[in-house]
Amino acid sequence: MQAAPLSQLVPFNGLSEEALQLAVQQGRMLHLETGQTLFARGDVDRDSYYLLDGEVSLDAAEDDAPPLIIHAGSDAARQPLARLKPRLYTCVAHVPCAVMVFADDALDRLVARDQATSYEVTEFEGDDPSWLFDLLRNPSFSRVPPANLHSLFGNFEPLPVAPGQEVIRQGEVGDYYYLIREGSAQVTRAAKDGKPALLARLEPGQGFGEEALISGEPRNATVTMLSQGLLMRLAAGDFRTLLQQPLIHQVAPDQAAAMLRTRGAVLLDVRMEDEYRQGSLKGSINLPLYLLRLRAKSLDISRPYILFCQTGRRSSIAAFLLAQRGFDAHVLSGGLDAMKIPNPASNS
Repeated sequence: MQAAPLSQLVPFNGLSEEALQLAVQQGRMLHLETGQTLFARGDVDRDSYYLLDGEVSLDAAEDDAPPLIIHAGSDAARQPLARLKPRLYTCVAHVPCAVMVFADDALDRLVARDQATSYEVTEFEGDDPSWLFDLLRNPSFSRVPPANLHSLFGNFEPLPVAPGQEVIRQGEVGDYYYLIREGSAQVTRAAKDGKPALLARLEPGQGFGEEALISGEPRNATVTMLSQGLLMRLAAGDFRTLLQQPLIHQVAPDQAAAMLRTRGAVLLDVRMEDEYRQGSLKGSINLPLYLLRLRAKSLDISRPYILFCQTGRRSSIAAFLLAQRGFDAHVLSGGLDAMKIPNPASNS
């Protein structure tokens, strides 16, 4: 898929080059055979279709109205096909066609983010605006409201770091959230014997330090630079207001039940294994918070998740971590304590 054809279409013709590249990644190509219907009059879908090659007809199913013929490359083809929903036309391919498909919601978020941040990006730090667009590829930042992005980017502070430097230390109070712009780092935790256990390696684009900020507890690990680098840090108050609140979505028990019925949501208990064995919500699966980073890839990213623990604290951290990885994660408001049941239904 090439970006060049998109640059001539609406609204892609108004996007920055960096945002256009993001759009290329979001779209998918659809090939139609002659006579194949793309959508029907009355359909209520959530996609936008752009004709890149071929010819289609738009039929309003009215006796006196001839179908509209749209040719690829024409002025009419610069716009999405029959944009209004419910669809006012039935779209049929006259010849073999190539159509680019974009999810309406994702496209709208991309355009809004680009419009809200383009001038900020060109001035931020004055040297390398591309890192901010790399940041927008992070699924967590793609969900931040455009109104927050200006303040968010403006409040990041650059922090040069050296090899061997401890950026955060286990047991300290959380004060900043960090993103790695350049360099690499390792995450370790002191074991009972006092020796540090390696938990993870962090590369450019990855963040750390969120757990203490969300939970209010001391840092539970130490992050040490493995190389010279540059970090971007966000103060705790800005993190909570601009990033945490938009990403952690609370759902009440009745909302959770509706998501289970209608959306195939998964109940995810993030408590320790022993806690889970003592009883949990019926149908839930167990993935303890401390294992979440390691095992997140085993989860089905196409399904929404309802996370819970005892109070909601651990599940809030887990939801943020999953949101960073592109998951549709929600927190059961108040956790099991809010369910008002002394003994959850056992899974055993």
